[in-house]
Amino acid sequence: MTTTDLIIIGAGPGGYRAAEYAAKQGLKVVIFEGENVGGTCLNVGCIPTKTYVHSASFNEARERMAAVVPQLRAGVEGILSNPNITLVREQASFVDSHTVKSLTSDLSPLTSESIIIATGSETKWLPIDGKDDPKVFDSTGLLNLETLPKRLCIVGAGVIGMEFASVFNRFGSEVTVIEFLKECLPALDSDIAKRLRKQMEKEGIVFNMQCGVKQIADGEVFFENKKGQTESVEADVILMATGRKPRTEGLNLEAAGITLAPDGAIPVDDNYKVITKLKAQSSKFKVYAIGDVNGKQMLAHAAEMQAIRAVNHIIGKRDAIDFNIMPAAIFTEPEAASVGPTEDQLKEQGIAYECKKSFWRANGKALAMGETEGLLKLFVDSDGLILGCHAYGAHSADIVQEVSVLMCKHTTISELADMVHIHPTLSEILKNAVD
Repeated sequence: MTTTDLIIIGAGPGGYRAAEYAAKQGLKVVIFEGENVGGTCLNVGCIPTKTYVHSASFNEARERMAAVVPQLRAGVEGILSNPNITLVREQASFVDSHTVKSLTSDLSPLTSESIIIATGSETKWLPIDGKDDPKVFDSTGLLNLETLPKRLCIVGAGVIGMEFASVFNRFGSEVTVIEFLKECLPALDSDIAKRLRKQMEKEGIVFNMQCGVKQIADGEVFFENKKGQTESVEADVILMATGRKPRTEGLNLEAAGITLAPDGAIPVDDNYKVITKLKAQSSKFKVYAIGDVNGKQMLAHAAEMQAIRAVNHIIGKRDAIDFNIMPAAIFTEPEAASVGPTEDQLKEQGIAYECKKSFWRANGKALAMGETEGLLKLFVDSDGLILGCHAYGAHSADIVQEVSVLMCKHTTISELADMVHIHPTLSEILKNAVD
């Protein structure tokens, strides 16, 4: 049986970042990956969808995706060519809490005191009658389409659904979105989400909110509206955009003493060490789960930072990463972004706050760009500390990223007001909120 310093299962953003960082700390790493390196984000997620977002036509998007994805994948291959890293192109499963074997070959089992699970997530399919209809696709299937659908129906108005709705509407498809909740993008401030949805409606996208899909048959989606009446919409392609779930199948977690949480995620502590019920092994149990598989923050950049925390815990090094400050973006048109709680959450938690607003239409750069649609909401406490920021508008992700940095440094709005911002830039939208 072969021994190594660290075993990693999965070479997505969390896995390959953990391997890279651990190798730089002098650890010998073996990383297993049965599919393409780069994970969901690079191969069928955030990178391919962004090539669509920044393309003028469907054909151009497909061409750019075919060029960009292999280039970035080669970059990850380069990272994993480090002499301290061994890439095993096979799926892996647990033999026990410190031993892993290949699922697809007779490779000798591998043992290590430290193991990181980074297997990501997969499409969460709703148990809808007709979900196996040949016209129904998940996001991966939609990205593989060779022809632009004339009529696209999207089930779900979360991040995936909203991004694809925006993109395919721009390409020329007739887009209809069906959502069970009252508003789209539940993680986004409800005021911002509503304004974004209204703007997308002006672009021609049809939204059916508070509607539950009941059946899909021959390309027709039947749903119950908020009045309890049955309606239907016909489509050439139906996108199931109802979220993602942790990918754990085939890992044989039971052999490692790991029990999944009710939502299917691997439970972890603040260091992303797996919480196990095997008390006898607790002192020697060094299995970690990072990224989507732990269900905490299903974002590629969250997975990368969780990788740093897990490796730091393995080598006994402290860090100052604040996982409560986690910015996120939705690349619709216009884009939206957020960091920190929504206004509704602040109210529910009884936190005293003040909301400061700023509009894109009052910004010189936005006017010059012809991008005047947008609103920023900045939440601050009684001491002037920034609690969070939610926005939609051109380059709102860049602005929210600045807010995220300010929050990490515990900056007050009076300090922000004293910071010089270049004119004319969209970043002045943030400064105008506190001037």
